[in-house]
Amino acid sequence: MKITYYGHSAFRIETGKSVIMLDPFLTGNPLFKGDAKAAAKVATHVLLTHGHDDHASDAADICKATGATLVANFEVAMYFAAKGVANYSPGNHGGRIGFEDFDVVFTNAWHSSSHVENGNPIYLGNPSGFVILPKKEKGRRLYVSGDTGISYDMQLVHELYKPEIGIVCIGDRFTMGPDQAAYACRKFFKFKTVIPCHFATFEGFLIPDAKPFLKAMGPKAKSVKVMKSGDTATL
Repeated sequence: MKITYYGHSAFRIETGKSVIMLDPFLTGNPLFKGDAKAAAKVATHVLLTHGHDDHASDAADICKATGATLVANFEVAMYFAAKGVANYSPGNHGGRIGFEDFDVVFTNAWHSSSHVENGNPIYLGNPSGFVILPKKEKGRRLYVSGDTGISYDMQLVHELYKPEIGIVCIGDRFTMGPDQAAYACRKFFKFKTVIPCHFATFEGFLIPDAKPFLKAMGPKAKSVKVMKSGDTATL
């Protein structure tokens, strides 16, 4: 599994022949310095944890340019279908959707989901996290927390799917902060690799770096892989 980070919560995940764009906030992302079209080249799927612009801003453009299938909750999928996205596969909490190279499971996330148009918020369903289960890469099970607070639901995710890689929000204010995120990683999961996200993007609102998370992880900090925007890891 090849994972490229674009800052905030935006990732490119390659497994088998599939190219997944996860929460592609590229346009307007102060940490992303590349070309949005190049980043999403040959994308086959776009996974959205929820409808906030800092996760979904480039979703429609990517789907239209590549023909990628949008995977999101029902309300988000219908919203983007109305915006001209032709291929979409809606789901919701607890559901599992199978594709050629992977399955995706919708998991609980404590957050909100909306898009603001003309100053008015449009409700976009319940936010979620994901478990991505590759079919051809044994042992590369990936948990994506999405934007969320800590909850005991995470322990059930581990018991059911035993993900080895975790993409976990740590930024505070709108999501888990470093202490809660570290507690979840230490107590609920047995990750071999933890990739922190949703930090350093907006000065004054999110924590500026991952140092507090590394400290809170204690001896398990060795499992943390802090990625900079543009970094790629093969796991």
